[in-house]
Amino acid sequence: MRSYTEEISRRRTFAIISHPDAGKTTLTEKLLLYGGAINLAGSVKGKRTARHAVSDWMEIEKQRGISVTSSVLQFKYNGYCINILDTPGHEDFSEDTYRTLMAADSAVMVIDGSKGVEKQTIKLFKVCVMRNIPIITFVNKMDRDAKNPFDLLEEIENVLGISTYPVNWPIGSGKEFKGVFDRNTEKILAFTANNGQKEVEKTEYALDDPALDEVLGQYLRADFMDEIELLDGAGDAFDLDAVREGRLTPVFFGSALTNFGVEPFLEQFLQLTTSPLTRETVSGKVDPMSEDFSAFVFKIQANMNKAHRDRVAFMRICSGRFEKNMEVFHVQGNRKMRLSQPQQIMAQEREIVDEAYAGDIIGVFDPGIFSIGDTICSAGNKVQFQGIPTFAPEHFARVRQKDTMKRKQFIKGTNQIAQEGAIQIFQELDAGMEEVIVGVVGVLQFDVLKYRLENEYNVEIIMENLPYEYIRWIVNDELDPKTLDLASDTKRIQDLKGNYLLLFTSLWSIDWALDHNKGLQLREFGTN
Repeated sequence: MRSYTEEISRRRTFAIISHPDAGKTTLTEKLLLYGGAINLAGSVKGKRTARHAVSDWMEIEKQRGISVTSSVLQFKYNGYCINILDTPGHEDFSEDTYRTLMAADSAVMVIDGSKGVEKQTIKLFKVCVMRNIPIITFVNKMDRDAKNPFDLLEEIENVLGISTYPVNWPIGSGKEFKGVFDRNTEKILAFTANNGQKEVEKTEYALDDPALDEVLGQYLRADFMDEIELLDGAGDAFDLDAVREGRLTPVFFGSALTNFGVEPFLEQFLQLTTSPLTRETVSGKVDPMSEDFSAFVFKIQANMNKAHRDRVAFMRICSGRFEKNMEVFHVQGNRKMRLSQPQQIMAQEREIVDEAYAGDIIGVFDPGIFSIGDTICSAGNKVQFQGIPTFAPEHFARVRQKDTMKRKQFIKGTNQIAQEGAIQIFQELDAGMEEVIVGVVGVLQFDVLKYRLENEYNVEIIMENLPYEYIRWIVNDELDPKTLDLASDTKRIQDLKGNYLLLFTSLWSIDWALDHNKGLQLREFGTN
């Protein structure tokens, strides 16, 4: 039986980030295949069939073939216990990705070999850099015509500002893709696709193997040998410390769809990354090996199971060991409690857990007491993790229910979806809850709100887009917003916690407010 420190040491918790359609969900599934967590990968593209990505559980995701909410997936591989946080690729859901990255110790960045570094990749990469998260890069879709690998490395370095070290090197691309060269073992791994099954045919060849001319072809082999020589002569040396400090990204080439290079990537990824890292609290740092249990809520999801109408709070365990029925302290609620129905979740599938360790993600039944950013710890060791900043919404709409008899469902639905962090809800001063102002980071979130209110809460809504583009929180606690001298196109509102805010249509209106109200302090973000 392993000690709790041994259990923590074998944990790896990482997020997978990418631009939409780079193959992130497909790579996630192939990793699950190798861990034995699933037996057959369901293609996201196969919308005509009944199979969908195991990590895409929400009905709207299956219809559109995109991920709009983060999934948590756990599996075992070669003695490791791996927690994957699969994030939405679509930029309209970047706030969910940001919160999820707060729970990760490292990140896998998936890049499309034919498209290179794309817009959303840049945005997510910057979030990783803010937290000094180690980033491992997987250049995907090498079985399709791809950019020159030297050009791809240069693009990563120039656009993202991080040094690269290719751990393996692709031999050809598209129809000419023959496999990868492992620079550590100096062996060529030639692969044969096998319809998404785990057992992929692979053959190893040494560089001086005479059979290579037949396997690669004389010309492709000559080009490949020239590239390896150039790489060894001009490339930077590998530096593990630089990787773990987020200054150097190891780069792997492969094809998730056909399984080229996925298992070697997984094996080396586990060596490159660390067990759970220390975490910052308001008063210091928490060591993951500490015997005192601590965790924070980074995600809340209602109605994962429509039959049960439940609400699950996802917690990242930061230190110690969690046991079912143990008494914990909820810091923000200032109360002792027992976490109900602790579960580890494979997308929509659930399994009640008796124990979990630092690095693990558990879901607990939430009767409505948790908020994103809340700290839970052992009763005798009170700590408080730093809050998770919220993105400022960029799009606003006035929303009300069509049927006035469904006001109760409307309030419940909008509040629950807001508590998940998918939307932000505001009210005009002195207004009731018959209608609310909804703020979102991306307009697609309005579609998700409408869909979920209709399908999960049986409420049809009327949505009126508003012209505001900027929102600011009022820092001055004692200030009555009704006394402010504001431009005519500025609206006074408050959030669910009673904080006062201002909505503006232009930067000019913000300057007006600051110029005409001496001492007024505004900030661009709130805190969960």
